[in-house]
Amino acid sequence: MDRSSHPRSRRIVPVVAAAAAALLVAGCSSSSGGKQAEGSGNAVSAGKAGTPRMTVAMITHAAPGDTFWDTIRKGAEAAAAKDNVKLVYASDANGPNQSNLVQNAIDQKVDGIAVTLAKPDAMKTVVAKAEQAGIPVVGFNTGVQDWKEQGLLEYFGQDESIAGEAFGRRLNDAGAKHTVCVIMEQGQVALEARCAGVQKTFEGKTDILYVNGTDMPSVKSTIIAKLKQDSSIDYVTTLGAPFAMAAIQSIADAGTKTKLATFDLNKDAVGAIKSGKIQWAVDQQPYLQGYLSIDSLWLYKTNGNYSGGGEAPVLTGPAFVDRSNVDKVAQFAAKGTR
Repeated sequence: MDRSSHPRSRRIVPVVAAAAAALLVAGCSSSSGGKQAEGSGNAVSAGKAGTPRMTVAMITHAAPGDTFWDTIRKGAEAAAAKDNVKLVYASDANGPNQSNLVQNAIDQKVDGIAVTLAKPDAMKTVVAKAEQAGIPVVGFNTGVQDWKEQGLLEYFGQDESIAGEAFGRRLNDAGAKHTVCVIMEQGQVALEARCAGVQKTFEGKTDILYVNGTDMPSVKSTIIAKLKQDSSIDYVTTLGAPFAMAAIQSIADAGTKTKLATFDLNKDAVGAIKSGKIQWAVDQQPYLQGYLSIDSLWLYKTNGNYSGGGEAPVLTGPAFVDRSNVDKVAQFAAKGTR
């Protein structure tokens, strides 16, 4: 859209979209190239809009095999089905390649674009092109520090710095003294922000451990080596549920009594929380992120609504899931929507 017509160029009272009324939240963790999460994906049902068919592109930075994005995609598909939207999904972990996917969507003259800003510098130019072409763009999942600067209409996700700081305080409450924060993609702004947040509030020692998130055997062996190298590590902090499951095996193979806590959920992580192998998980509700991203573009197209008035993000987390409340989300996790 023309910058002069962008909602944030007018000083107005923020409007909170009515999308939440259509939600019966089923969700959280998904993936970009991984196996589609189990379950029917029909946990949200609110009829179907009679509005004209529109096409929305969802373009993420998901890496092949990362099942976190399956849940985001399920949320997007539920909103698309309700709103009579044709959803076009594409992903690439490489910033310039993701930018090319956005350009493809522009060339196809889609009605809206939902995009992640894991590599914001790589996306800046193409996002501006979309806006100049009159295509509304919303951000989700990553980019909470950059969406306003890049002129996005709205943003749905977790403030990763706030989440990391909350995680660090939780480590303090647990009596932890030394944690290793495992980052599976160096330079990815959301992941770096999580560990930086942990370091900011955790009163103990925090080590950063970079691993190759596309090679799970390597992830396991790298964590094992770190634990064997430093016996003072009493907590492993992982930044995704699949990596938490890998860390469980690493801790067992290293023969230590190190505890584990993680960001994000899936069905396996819920089971591990129940059994005590994971102490807690930070839930950012990726299903909700996917749903709101698509539904918000439909609302903007059909009724001119935009959440937060273009000034404030819509936060979907953080919330902690541990043994005291895990049963409340277990039924949804079993469907692959939480």
